Amino acid sequence: MKITKQNLFDELNNRGLIKQGTDLEKIKKMLSQDNLVVYTGTDPTADSLHIGHCVPACIMRRFQMAGHKVIILVGGATAAIGDPTGRTEMRKMLSKEQLEKNIESIKKSYSKFLKFDGENPAIIVNNADWFSDYSYTDFMRDVGVHFNVNKMLTNDIYANRLQEGGLTFFEMGYMLMQAYDFLYLNKKYGCNLQWGGSDQWGNIVAGVELGRKMNFIDGKNREMEGITNPLLLTPEGKKMGKTEKGAIWIDETKISPYDFYQGIYQTPDACVEMMFALFTDEPMEKVRELIKTDIVKAKKILSYEITKFIQGEEKANQARQASEEVFAGSGKSENMNTVVYPKLEAGVNVCELVSEVGICSSRGEARRLIAQAGISIDGEKVSDDKLVVKATEVVVSKGKKIHLKVVSK
Repeated sequence: MKITKQNLFDELNNRGLIKQGTDLEKIKKMLSQDNLVVYTGTDPTADSLHIGHCVPACIMRRFQMAGHKVIILVGGATAAIGDPTGRTEMRKMLSKEQLEKNIESIKKSYSKFLKFDGENPAIIVNNADWFSDYSYTDFMRDVGVHFNVNKMLTNDIYANRLQEGGLTFFEMGYMLMQAYDFLYLNKKYGCNLQWGGSDQWGNIVAGVELGRKMNFIDGKNREMEGITNPLLLTPEGKKMGKTEKGAIWIDETKISPYDFYQGIYQTPDACVEMMFALFTDEPMEKVRELIKTDIVKAKKILSYEITKFIQGEEKANQARQASEEVFAGSGKSENMNTVVYPKLEAGVNVCELVSEVGICSSRGEARRLIAQAGISIDGEKVSDDKLVVKATEVVVSKGKKIHLKVVSK
């Protein structure tokens, strides 16, 4: 189905991508009109997005497909503080140099989802551009005066930090800054809708309320509303995006097609529907029926479609073939992950081998897993942690999900 302004709200709602809004009826009307400008934000705390970061990006893709103007705000200023949402400790602050490097890398990740040239290009802005020359006293006079601390402390985003007794004034400033971001984008670009994950609800509402207070003060009629999507969470309540082997990165230089495909395949069953809703254009009625009747087939289709979307069709085909060969055939594949380990040909202790090629984090972990029958060599479980492995090529496995080909040269 072609996405248009008229059906965008219903399409997002049918895909289960709308959680809450400041005025959903008004927002539905806004989405059907021509003057909508929407923004979503991201903090550049890593040098790439991983799959869990991409929920708003997937949604912004649909806004752009419908013809709306999309703004991606990269929080060069707010990342220097760190969002306290859902955290029990203060986030490590990054240097300006690291933030700038991360911002450049994140721009490349977003290009997987959005067009930044041609007709109706998305734009990327950095809030460091307007905060760098905004003095503390002026900001507090203009913005801080509109925030009540007692009300702020009742917000869920500060709950964990308050329980730990470690909330700092430094972190409390995050809400004020994000609220001002929305106001600034409204003034400069006519931005009238902010989108974010449901954990950002308090910050989003703060921006909408700041706009309404400013309307009362200066007599203007700014149209500013906020809306959120459900979080992509594992059954344990953790945000999706990482697997046993690490993050499922969007940057192709940080993850192989095979690991990317396998990372998606390891998606918990409970997350499969939302992953389809976000990363594919498959009709949801068809998806829900497939999940109900054959979850394994559904996960294979999902893994292939997302790998094709992010890394391209050729790499998706290679990853799918490698997975089928490894898990359903010989246990080896030309396209599976391979590392060169010269010691292998002369002979090496199995614990040293699996730790040095990255299957285990240490020899101690290797010994524990061997005792639990969790390490295999060429499909045979290792029972002796003193085993010497001597070969030109072996497949080392950790459990049923992690497999690595090791060659001597």
